[in-house]
Amino acid sequence: MEQSEVISIIQQELPRLIAQDASVRDFVLRTVSEFYINRTEADSKFDRILAELERDRQEQAHKWDEQTRKWDEQTRKWDEALAEIRRLDRQFQSTIGALGSRWGIASETSFRNALAGILTESFSVEVLNLTVYDHEGEVFGRPDQVELDLIIKNGLTIACEIKSSIDKAGMYIFDRKVNFYMRHAQRTINRKIVVSPMVDSRALPVAESLGIEIYSYADAVEGL
Repeated sequence: MEQSEVISIIQQELPRLIAQDASVRDFVLRTVSEFYINRTEADSKFDRILAELERDRQEQAHKWDEQTRKWDEQTRKWDEALAEIRRLDRQFQSTIGALGSRWGIASETSFRNALAGILTESFSVEVLNLTVYDHEGEVFGRPDQVELDLIIKNGLTIACEIKSSIDKAGMYIFDRKVNFYMRHAQRTINRKIVVSPMVDSRALPVAESLGIEIYSYADAVEGL
């Protein structure tokens, strides 16, 4: 009998024999048991796999939570560092501004004193630094002191504004100071002069329209 015929007979008869004869059923189970695991073993192996997957999931979740915590901590440190940088920058700008302001005031005072000394001692020119109180607020829009430098020689009176820097508003204020003085002192100002190393370009046409002479950088004041 050929092998194929034997196989065909087994395929046809084996299901019936397994159903009818317990010994045949046991024989078949013993024969195939080394190739297949039983249901209990399969369930146990499946449970182990699920347990391992759960442990892996929990471990990865823990690692992710730890990494998130580190990111949050780093973000907090960066935020604090940037806040400190902004605070230091504001402090630096404030300090520089205060130093610049004090330097400007000191420079104006020093130059005014030097100019007054030179003109008075070498050219017999009278130099006056006047401070008058503006009760009506004509100059600044509110009551305040008005300071004005005057240079006087041979009946010629020159109003001189010495500033470390000046812009459009400064030009208008200087002109109002001169007009205020002329009205209240009943005295004519023959020339209006601004001496400053830094003149805003937008202030130039204002100065021209108000008849203010500007001397900046290395310009020399002539005609005194």
